[in-house]
Parts: sequence; structure tokens; C-alpha cells
Amino acid sequence: MGKPAEVELSLDDIRHVTAFAAACARRALPTYETASLRQLAWAAHKAAREVQASAATHAALSAMHAAGAAFLHPLYSPHPVKHILGSAVHLVLADPEAAAEHIDWINSQADTTLRSVLRRYPCPVVGGTRYSVLMVRLDIGLRR
Repeated sequence: MGKPAEVELSLDDIRHVTAFAAACARRALPTYETASLRQLAWAAHKAAREVQASAATHAALSAMHAAGAAFLHPLYSPHPVKHILGSAVHLVLADPEAAAEHIDWINSQADTTLRSVLRRYPCPVVGGTRYSVLMVRLDIGLRR
């Protein structure tokens, strides 16, 4: 039997995915602020600006993925997993020192509907970036 061309999604499924992504984005902003303050205390002015830009970028990308989650498409492809988990990945990348804490929080926020939607799509393929590796790690954990 062949793979399905489309994934069945209800409006409620999309609401759950979007709520999860938005929660991750909301958590990313204070994480960015905390990480930036910590780095400012330990780093020289130039290095601190680089850290701020990186954390700020991940916080912004988390918010962007949260907005994109509302447009989750039903094509049977690994690509929609980025819409489901992208915000969570950037939350972790915004403050790598607290990665384990964020991953535990992400697992606690992922309800049965979100996990069910995730399982309808094929697993993402690991690439050579931290984003890709973390995406696969979160995906594996949430599919259990």
C-alpha cells in the first residue's frame, strides 16, 4: 500500500498545533532576555552584541514559526514538521545552556492532539545544522 498523498487535519488539530507553537514563542522572549543579561555580565561589549543578536534571532524565528503553524498544510511530507516544531526548536536554540529545561517544558506542553498530528507526518531527515539535529531529537521524543 502506498503512502497517503494528504494528511487528515481538522480545524481543532490546527488550533492545538498553533497554541503549542505560540506557547513556545512566548517562552522564547524572556529566555532571550535572560540569556542576554547573563551574557552581558560575562562578556565584553562586542561579544555581548553577538550573543544578543543570536538569541534575538532565535526568539524572532520562534515567533515566526508560531505564526506559520496556523497554516499547517495537509501534504504527506516531512516539511510540515517544521511548522509543528520550529517554534520549539528556536526556543531551545535561544538559550542552549537551559536546553534540558526547555525540552522538558516542551514535552509537558505537547498534548495528545499535537502528538497525534505529528505522528501523521513522516519523520524529518537529520541534516548538518543544529536546527536540524534538534528538530529530529524533539520529533523522536514527541512521537513516543
